Amino acid sequence: MQRKENIAADTNKEVTALRVDKFNFPDDYYYDKHHFWARVDDDVVVMGMTEYATSMAGELVFVEMVEPGKKVQQDKAFMSIESGKWVGRVYAPVSGQILAINPELEFDPSLVNQDPYGEGWIAKIKPDNLEAELANLLRSDNLREWLEPEIERQKKLQEKKGF
Repeated sequence: MQRKENIAADTNKEVTALRVDKFNFPDDYYYDKHHFWARVDDDVVVMGMTEYATSMAGELVFVEMVEPGKKVQQDKAFMSIESGKWVGRVYAPVSGQILAINPELEFDPSLVNQDPYGEGWIAKIKPDNLEAELANLLRSDNLREWLEPEIERQKKLQEKKGF
């Protein structure tokens, strides 16, 4: 059974989410297997890291600022992020052109940790082939099936490493 919760910071707005382990995944978002989310706002895709990914990475200390206009391809890395224990790549959930990188992240990358589905968004993308590429992403109705084994695999790896 899927547990749904209201995770909106604004209590007057309801945002229901799938809960897997101790992590929330808003129902109306799309997800890739690199642990990034995508939200469609009119003709723009806003993307960021999932709550699970931010937990695994630890507090972010650096987000690479890329220039608007950069072309990105679905499932390909286009920038990097760093925490005190990890350097990772940011993967595009859809192909298109970067419209903006969240300017607040240059000064406070930990916004991604504090509010991964809101103020901690990473990039806005003008998609090239939105409908076709959204079909390649996961939704809350099929996310659990993929994510639960992934979380268990990561827990076992951490136990092996003594974390």
